[in-house]
Amino acid sequence: MTESLVLADPSPPRRPRIPRLLRQAAFRRYWSAQTVSLFGDQIIVLAVPLLAVLAFGAGPAEMGYLTAAALLPNLFFSMPAGAWVDRYPRRRQVMIVADVGRAGLLLAVPLLWWADLLNLPLLCAVTFLIGVLSMFFEVAHVSLFATLVRRQEYVDANSLINGSRAMADVAGPSIGGVLVQVLTAPAALLSGVLTYLTSAFFLARMTVTEHPVESGPGRGMAAGVRYVVRSAILRATLLGTTTLNLFNYMFAALFVLYVTTELGVSPGVLGLIIGAGSFGGLLGAAVTGPVSRRIGIGPAVLVGFVAFPAPLILVPLATGPQPQVLALLFAAEFVSALGVMILDIAVGSVQIAATPVAMLAVVSGFRRTINYGIRPIGAVLGGTLGAAIGVRPALWIASLGALLGVLWVVFSPLRTMRTLPES
Repeated sequence: MTESLVLADPSPPRRPRIPRLLRQAAFRRYWSAQTVSLFGDQIIVLAVPLLAVLAFGAGPAEMGYLTAAALLPNLFFSMPAGAWVDRYPRRRQVMIVADVGRAGLLLAVPLLWWADLLNLPLLCAVTFLIGVLSMFFEVAHVSLFATLVRRQEYVDANSLINGSRAMADVAGPSIGGVLVQVLTAPAALLSGVLTYLTSAFFLARMTVTEHPVESGPGRGMAAGVRYVVRSAILRATLLGTTTLNLFNYMFAALFVLYVTTELGVSPGVLGLIIGAGSFGGLLGAAVTGPVSRRIGIGPAVLVGFVAFPAPLILVPLATGPQPQVLALLFAAEFVSALGVMILDIAVGSVQIAATPVAMLAVVSGFRRTINYGIRPIGAVLGGTLGAAIGVRPALWIASLGALLGVLWVVFSPLRTMRTLPES
């Protein structure tokens, strides 16, 4: 008599696959620092304006001053900061000092509030100084990124970082809103203090050998500008993103006004649509790596330049019953968030690869100066155009005009580029 044997499946149960980069202690700590810092940024973006409104009764003009205080450091100091960081041998230390400094400045806000010493000009000053330190953090992290990540893994690394950014965009404002509701706005800022200190802790625990500083002539701000202007790849991506940002901020200046007044969408429903649409960013972070490997990094950049602005055409198209309007608005937000993530990851990887390591910070500072400088111009143009010809026609011009950015890339080497370029 034979006895049947039941053989067990020899293959062990599959565990969730951890990306290779996150198995490296140095990159994992760098990524963790970036992630908690991004959440801190999102909490502050909501809590500080709410504090200004609830505590000081800030109106539109005062909110404009507060917003400008946060943006001005990027416009005026990005290039000098980048040139200095390129000459400083310890970029990680710059990021740690920026984190600790931001935590200290943020901690001062609730302390001054509880001491009855806080006022709106002082809040603007603190916001400006936090913006200065955030700008140093951003230009320094590009150089540290190139130290930690191999060229062939730039897209994967940027996908992880931008995935954290997308998650922070989705969850950060919700967390900030709950904290303000439960703890009041000044107390909610303490959570931002903790995120910056946590970021500094992760950075301090990193072990990394940074790229040596290259001294001598040709390493300053003028050299960074010349390098971008002479590089067909960097020039095309900068002109493309600048064109896209100009029209996109024209669109952003009119979007909330149009949706709430002409389409009759309540602020609460609009917030839900934007929050739900932000999940498209998470999907974009997940698919950019496979897409760029399948079609090539250059065509992936082209996809991003189209997929980001094209869905926004659905906004001036949105008419009819309210469910149809809401569905079109959600589709616009979701697909646009997916597209901007593909664009940010692909363009960011190309720009780092095409720049010499010794010039990464100053080139990054130059890009930030141009891209942040064009935003208020776009917003003013959008408002002026909306007042002159109507909000809906202005939205058509803004959404279609944003597609012009892709033309700079179509007529550049990126159109047929399969792999990351050499600097």
